Amino acid sequence: MLLSRQAPAFVLALGLSVSVTAKNLTDEINAQWRKPAKFWDTDLDATINAKGTYNFIFNSSTLPKGIKYGSYDYCNMPHVRKPEYRIPSKEYKLEYVEIIHRHHKRTPYASNLWPEEKPPYDCSNTELFTYGEGKGVPSVPLYWTPLWTSENPFTTVGEGSNCQFPQLTQGGFQDSWQHGNDLFGVYHDLLHFLPNQPNGKQMKFRVTNNVITSQVASALIAGMYPALARKDIPLSVFIENSAIDSLEPTYSCNAANTLSSAYGVGSTDPAWTPHLNASQDLREALNKISGVDPTDSGWSQSWDHYFDNLSSRQCHGIPLPCNGTCVTQDQVNEVYRLGMYEYAYLYRVAPESLLYGVEEYGVWIAEFLGNVRAATSGTSTVKYTHNVAHDGSMSRLLAALQTEVMFWPGMGCELSFEIYSKQGFGYEKKEWYARILFGGQVFKSSTPEIGVADMIPLDKLTGYLNGLVGNKAANVVTLCNSS
Repeated sequence: MLLSRQAPAFVLALGLSVSVTAKNLTDEINAQWRKPAKFWDTDLDATINAKGTYNFIFNSSTLPKGIKYGSYDYCNMPHVRKPEYRIPSKEYKLEYVEIIHRHHKRTPYASNLWPEEKPPYDCSNTELFTYGEGKGVPSVPLYWTPLWTSENPFTTVGEGSNCQFPQLTQGGFQDSWQHGNDLFGVYHDLLHFLPNQPNGKQMKFRVTNNVITSQVASALIAGMYPALARKDIPLSVFIENSAIDSLEPTYSCNAANTLSSAYGVGSTDPAWTPHLNASQDLREALNKISGVDPTDSGWSQSWDHYFDNLSSRQCHGIPLPCNGTCVTQDQVNEVYRLGMYEYAYLYRVAPESLLYGVEEYGVWIAEFLGNVRAATSGTSTVKYTHNVAHDGSMSRLLAALQTEVMFWPGMGCELSFEIYSKQGFGYEKKEWYARILFGGQVFKSSTPEIGVADMIPLDKLTGYLNGLVGNKAANVVTLCNSS
């Protein structure tokens, strides 16, 4: 167990007074890294030389007939819902729930659009409201409509489109609403845990500074509480300052940047570069069709941009593009496999991934631990916290939790932390337990501190996490200030 804000155990045993250093923390965190389970996306040969996508789905929010719910669907990942939910035995009482998930499907980021193509998205069926109201001063709800004029001589990617890049699409709003409705079906209808009406004293919703998370929250909450869909019933969601937001995350950590550039994207690490070399022919073929500059590092140092461009297109049922030559489904499938391989490497296979996850997501973990302490000690009345985040958020958290199997967290990818109490024998105080659900199923970790996260002692989970990040993220501060 990592000793938060303390020197290593052997130093304490000698009675020496030594302040904890970034090197102490780095060494101890790295020593706790455990290998993930073997999976096709951890094997370069299985990634490069395969066909198809190993039954992973990338072209619809709806599973094909005969495919069991819980299967990987990048466009709309599985989440907690009634048909699959397993109610614990009656001796356990649900006391607190914290959910974090990626936003739902959207248009690509502007940086991931092809330079020589008008984006093939139609957003005429969405309205993105942006307005404010002063106390006692009436206001009119306003939504944005993209404006392009012939008099403006400057051009940019996305020109002529009626979409923002990114923004939630009609399908993304639908998936968000259903996600909220399914969660309410479990935590209200099935477990009678959530209140009949939204209650700020018991429920808290949080978003990042990226507007797509607020777009998701607006539809998701309407799925939980349809009456709130009326424009005259506003609801507050929480957001941290953009300079220090832990949920996205955006707080500064130079050590994490240095670490990532040494083993991951942009590095020459011999564990990272082989998949780029092996897929060079594919990149050259796609560059010719897309018009992407081969020297553009954003497109050449990883498969992130091509993955986002093509998956966004196929999740919305848009045909593959042509420019003299057409992109083939086999090429797209290889991009998907390579994207999965990259995420598995960056966030689990690489031994540096645990330290990176702690540095980048340790502040949110510390906030989560604070929420749990407040709920279990009775110092807070909040019993349900809901975070709408990003794939980068989920992947860093999964790295810190040391998920047994890692893949690219698709749209709506969800972790649900359920905290239970059980009455002890006789006059003993309550015993506390944790269950973690990943995509609605029990989460499995490679670290024995968590293992199969099904009613594990709560102090085992919190001890592991607090040992990594320190009290009030003190370890994260030490680590991030070391570079």
